[in-house]
Amino acid sequence: MKLLRHIPFLRAVLLHSLTAYGGPAHYGVMLRTFANERHDVTEAELMDFVSFCNMLPGASSTQVLTLIGYKRGGIPLAILTLFIWIMPACIIMGGLSFLLDYFDDRAITVNLFHFLQPMAIGFIAFAAFRIYKIAVYNTITRVILVAAMALTFLFFKTPWVFPALIIAAGIVTNFSSKRIPQKGVPSKQIKWGNMLIFLALFGIAGYLSETATRNNWKNHKAFNVFESSYRFGSLVFGGGDVLIPMMYEQYVVRPTTTHIIATHRDVLKMNKPDFLTGSGIVRAIPGPVFAIGSFTGGMVLRGDNTVATQLLGCLLGSLGIFLPSLLLVLFFFPVWHNLKKYAVIYRSLEGINAAVVGLLSGATLFLVNDILNINSKSENWLVGADAGIIIVTFLVLQYSKIPPPFIVLGCILLGWLI
Repeated sequence: MKLLRHIPFLRAVLLHSLTAYGGPAHYGVMLRTFANERHDVTEAELMDFVSFCNMLPGASSTQVLTLIGYKRGGIPLAILTLFIWIMPACIIMGGLSFLLDYFDDRAITVNLFHFLQPMAIGFIAFAAFRIYKIAVYNTITRVILVAAMALTFLFFKTPWVFPALIIAAGIVTNFSSKRIPQKGVPSKQIKWGNMLIFLALFGIAGYLSETATRNNWKNHKAFNVFESSYRFGSLVFGGGDVLIPMMYEQYVVRPTTTHIIATHRDVLKMNKPDFLTGSGIVRAIPGPVFAIGSFTGGMVLRGDNTVATQLLGCLLGSLGIFLPSLLLVLFFFPVWHNLKKYAVIYRSLEGINAAVVGLLSGATLFLVNDILNINSKSENWLVGADAGIIIVTFLVLQYSKIPPPFIVLGCILLGWLI
């Protein structure tokens, strides 16, 4: 019966999973849906979740949504929220690993989804603007905003820039102890269960993967898929822009190296066209970019020529890449919640929240520059069209009550018409 009262929330999560595009743009949709419309969290709470999750490795937007579920209904609802959020994208990307057997890669067109990228930039700009009004209100937060925006723009594809900026901003606002004095006695109890599970799985997965490969176990590649995906989900900072190059090195470049060829090591591998097709499609569908783990898991086990084995690869790829995000966020958030009772941490939030606005603003500038440069080399009219979509998306979100799904459908329809 307890679950029944959460059905409207889970329905909203499912709709979000079918309409949320563009990595950081997820925050704008979450702000509109879960804070402004449904009031599952306040804007300040959502900003706190975003700040916290950007300090962790893994799928940040997935972790934020998981925390919203955790706040509403504890660990069971957090797990169910995660499952509903990732399921559509994982099904689509896992299905793509089968479809590539039957369709020429070049037949998969992305024209239909062309305007989703500028639309996503509009969502990011909207999130930055709304959070700006809460987080930036004095000289130090304005300085942090400008610095974080500039550094994000310059080093957007560098994985350490996101956690480094957030930590640095938290340190800067601790130079003054006058604004926020120590209040109360923080709780010191920490439950280590999730962290122990995370570390145990990391070690066990690595051991079994290496042992299975060395001893040429019959199904050794299944162990390899889970270990690789779990490692990516555990160590990647910076979202899909960092994850996809790491996967490319693992599955496309590494199998062709001299050492692997000389030792005849049977490693996971994909060809370049297949990988690039998957990395392109995952950005054109709603949901988390980390769902590419379902695609790569199916593709690297496709060579065994059995549907069951390929399906197992999709499942292991999905499980391995999202499980670390769940374990890390559920362990560290209670710790973070307790630490916030210390004045030094509470003062840090002032700088961290301003840095998040800078990260979103810098991401907006980088993506606008990137998309306009790409289109200027092909068709000039697309530059103006994309700029218009960015501006219109922002204005619609800011000044109307049109739900995000209708904005998505409008952009898809426009892409179909061109």
